[in-house]
Amino acid sequence: MKSTTLLLCAAISLTSCNVEKQSDDWALTGFERITDRPVLSPDSSITFSCPMTDTPIAWMESDVFNPAATICNDSIVVLFRAEDNSATGIGMRTSRIGYAVSADGVNFTYGATPVLYPGSDSQKEYEWSGGCEDPRVAMTEDGTYVMFYTQWNRDVARLAVATSKNLVDWEKHGPAFAEAYDGRFKDTFSKSASIVTKLDGDRLVIAPIDGKYYMYWGEKFVNVATSDNLTDWTPMLDGNGELLHVMDTRDGYFDSDLTECGPPALLTDNGILLLYNGKNAGGDNRDPRYTANTYCGGQALFDADDPTHLITRLDEPFFKPEAAFEKSGQYPAGTVFIEGLVFFKGKWYLYYGCADSRVGVAVRDK
Repeated sequence: MKSTTLLLCAAISLTSCNVEKQSDDWALTGFERITDRPVLSPDSSITFSCPMTDTPIAWMESDVFNPAATICNDSIVVLFRAEDNSATGIGMRTSRIGYAVSADGVNFTYGATPVLYPGSDSQKEYEWSGGCEDPRVAMTEDGTYVMFYTQWNRDVARLAVATSKNLVDWEKHGPAFAEAYDGRFKDTFSKSASIVTKLDGDRLVIAPIDGKYYMYWGEKFVNVATSDNLTDWTPMLDGNGELLHVMDTRDGYFDSDLTECGPPALLTDNGILLLYNGKNAGGDNRDPRYTANTYCGGQALFDADDPTHLITRLDEPFFKPEAAFEKSGQYPAGTVFIEGLVFFKGKWYLYYGCADSRVGVAVRDK
């Protein structure tokens, strides 16, 4: 059940100014920026015919950010959130999910059209007109890709599931919690899912635990959900019948406002490693070492035999905004929003959103 190929058993000696020093030997630290520019940026020249307007639209004109990542045909594929220029203000434009491919993890070629977007389909009521946001993607052992993304109809954000064999043609399965508890949580705000995976050779694959699939999800707190089929998910409840909090925000720390799940979680020799996005609060309970409202990368370790049990987490971020393009755009307070993690040619590649405006990458040797 626990992968022996993921080597997290030695403390990392860090010399780069890109990361915080950590002594926690269970954490996946040591990521360094290998380029001084974003790897994905907006492009107003790329258009497609929008089903909502029946007109061509520059679907990635304003911002490109919050990327998922996986491997396909010996290349890295990044699925990113793109916003058009239909409005101003966070959450007011329409978001679509685009496709970009790279042979080296840094230089990418865009697909001409988004691969997931609000269309005239069964999910119209959940996706018009805010769109499809913030993907995370993982692969099954048989090569099926599973995407978790946020459906945004400008009323309720819903965590949803889609599947694909090629990362281009996706089948939407709708809200992840639509069936659980007779639909009790279908219309409850939900987002940001990190399904449990393992490193199998050089592939990250979805890893069941005791016959069930597990995912961590949430923004204000972290909950755990389980599934038998990868498309229908059941959140765990506490003794009072409310959503179980397995990890909460902490006053005085970098994650004092949000603990938002990041890329797929990793099953390791030490437990389940969850990379997440910690947002610093803006009030008296914030961490004074970091700018108010800053997003930084955090890590937490859960028990592989009891995925609800939080063993420990880092007290300082392992990754934080430093580059100019991480401190501008829609979040000038500074944002490195981690969502994509792949193992590629002997190295870990971490893809992240830069201030809700660009996509960056950091790399760690195995």
